[in-house]
Amino acid sequence: MPVVPVSSLDDPRLADYAHATDVALKKAQGTEHGLYLAESLLVMQRALAAGHVPRSVLALGTSETEAVDALRASGHPDVPVFVGPAELLAELTGYILHRGLIASMNRPALPSVDELLDLTDARRIVVVENVVDPTNVGAIFRSAGSIGADAVLVTPRCSDPFYRRAIRVSMGTVLQVPWTRTGAWPELADILHARGVEVAALALTPDAVSLREYTPPARVALVLGTEGEGLTPEALAASDVRVQIPMLHGIDSLNVAAASAVAMWAVSG
Repeated sequence: MPVVPVSSLDDPRLADYAHATDVALKKAQGTEHGLYLAESLLVMQRALAAGHVPRSVLALGTSETEAVDALRASGHPDVPVFVGPAELLAELTGYILHRGLIASMNRPALPSVDELLDLTDARRIVVVENVVDPTNVGAIFRSAGSIGADAVLVTPRCSDPFYRRAIRVSMGTVLQVPWTRTGAWPELADILHARGVEVAALALTPDAVSLREYTPPARVALVLGTEGEGLTPEALAASDVRVQIPMLHGIDSLNVAAASAVAMWAVSG
């Protein structure tokens, strides 16, 4: 295991951590699908358990042993672990590594929607349409992982679940819950319908049924819309049923992340 003390920030192998944006990491040269950063030992362990391949680890001195042990246990004993004092590493990254370490991970190839649904035999699916805030994306994935969605489908204009904030907010469940990018409507609905999946759109429309009264079939896909505007007309047109969460005190809706948790719980039985 090559443990590398950081004495100079000019080492080109540290470039992954040098104030790199999520977009820059996604387009990193010399990689097949780009990179993402896994912050904390827990998130790195979840990434490794998912089969993602590490490129390197940056660790405070006190986290060196944990990083080495995790890499060795996952079959990656030769991945370099760069170790240095907090002040020097903060100069490199732009922030203190409060969680002890951060790992540069190779992004895996995403399966097609058909491949994902074949792999998971999904019966409870969440479709996240155009949600732009990584915090909300991460919170939706955390609900999916904890309450029990079998798969998450992310539309083309949705924020990237591999963005650092989404991973952090999800507590690494982005790396555990099976997910992939989708194509456009109505092709996505055609794929779901071909598998006997009912498309249930969470929407504030006059014909929406109360979530209390909705009895989900054996296979259902809950469709969640973007912050503020909600679902697109294309998503509504492709849905089989519209469902809304009953509200009190004149409040019309919940934040999309909160709504996802309520709806997932309601159809999980």
